[in-house]
Amino acid sequence: MMSSILTAARPIKNGLLKIAPRETVRRRDCVNLFISSHQIHTDTAKKCPYNIVFLRHGQSTWNRDNRFIGWTDTPLTEEGVIEARAAGQALSRSGIQFDAVHTSLLRRAIRTTNVVLMELGQEYIPVHKHFRLNERMYGSLVGLNKKECVKQFGKEQVKRWRRSYDEPPPPMDPATHPFWPGHDPRYTHMIEQIPLHESLKCTVKRSSVYWDSVIAPALLQGKSVLVVGHENNLRSLLMRLEQIPEQDIIQLNLPRAMPLAYKLDENLKPVNLRADGSLDDATGFLQGTWLGGDDAVSKILKRDEQQVYDTSIQENLEIGSKSVGESWKTWMDLSSSRSAEKAPLKRRHPVLNGSTQIISESFEEEGQARRLA
Repeated sequence: MMSSILTAARPIKNGLLKIAPRETVRRRDCVNLFISSHQIHTDTAKKCPYNIVFLRHGQSTWNRDNRFIGWTDTPLTEEGVIEARAAGQALSRSGIQFDAVHTSLLRRAIRTTNVVLMELGQEYIPVHKHFRLNERMYGSLVGLNKKECVKQFGKEQVKRWRRSYDEPPPPMDPATHPFWPGHDPRYTHMIEQIPLHESLKCTVKRSSVYWDSVIAPALLQGKSVLVVGHENNLRSLLMRLEQIPEQDIIQLNLPRAMPLAYKLDENLKPVNLRADGSLDDATGFLQGTWLGGDDAVSKILKRDEQQVYDTSIQENLEIGSKSVGESWKTWMDLSSSRSAEKAPLKRRHPVLNGSTQIISESFEEEGQARRLA
């Protein structure tokens, strides 16, 4: 039996988070991460050969400040590192083993990748970086406060700029905008490919090239893939994978640092592991499984909605008074579904005690098969 590495938090001393020695645990004992609000179909889980997990990066400085980011290279905050670590430990407890990671050229995604791989003990696997997995270009909105834009342009207009399929924000002026990416050395060889602004439609076109030429062939070879990205870039991939209609995609939002796991069939179509064929409760659009549970994802999405659109709330909901240790506990509770377990059950479908073990074992069996091949 292969083992998984978990790291536990110790009490805070001098404002720093102390990390307990790593302890080895059996994967089959760490099955609660795949708890969802749905019944899991045993046979389907064992037959599906392909694995892919989508993960949005942790909190960056401009997430914290509620600003439009786009291609601007903002770093992770201390909270963002905690979010990434919690995501990595969620993946570790699930027993998933990856063959490669695909991410953007932006350091908030790259550092999230590095932190996650450290938690998994998989720093050795290839990490592929490409601009086609960059966040959507927000044009002239880059750097502006989102809530202030809601006050100026209205909630519906800002929502269309952020989430609609084919309405891009106003374009960026390269000559005058302080955050024009053309000044960044990583793009000097591709100035003509830097967009002035992008709709989700543009982002789908950009990310589809990478999916078709890199990710899909890897999946068809039987490899397990982790994609660490940005909200709109991941939305573009999920829109295509889930075949979400253009008129509905405006309603899909994705939380930071919550792994979304998929099993795919031989045609790289999502296999719905819920026996009743229902979609996730958190968004209502997805066949994948939120490793932290739908309830935790719903709470994060509600906060994000209020942070941007509720102008009656003056405080910045991304900035709390919690210490590092309290933040760590909060994210570990979310990523391990502890908060969902303690809350009163309001699920529409029963949870089978064995359902999480079925998926965890199927991932492990595939990993052993690859190692023996």
